Amino acid sequence: MAEPGARQRRAQERIASSLGEIGFALPGSLVWRSTKCGKAGCHCQDNPPVLHGPYLTWTRSVDGRTVTRKITEDQQAHYQEWFDNARKLHQLVRELETLSIRAFEQAEGTTRR
Repeated sequence: MAEPGARQRRAQERIASSLGEIGFALPGSLVWRSTKCGKAGCHCQDNPPVLHGPYLTWTRSVDGRTVTRKITEDQQAHYQEWFDNARKLHQLVRELETLSIRAFEQAEGTTRR
């Protein structure tokens, strides 16, 4: 079995170093939403509707279920780096997985997907 080459090792070390620099990471998406409340006679039920909001919401998956909560613009400003860190984390993990697959294929002499 062949070991990963020097270039692959350097790439893996770069990814590991970058992973070590990431701080707190909040997964999910920040989205501005406007909603209907469901109360009879409310302006959101008119035709055309005048929706409530927009509200800033944070949506993520928890134990296979979608969880959404409203957050304030101050909270967004305070935690934006954490949301950005989550995106960086996922990108680095994808890079490491791709690098690992290539190293495996090279070591095993295969190119199957």
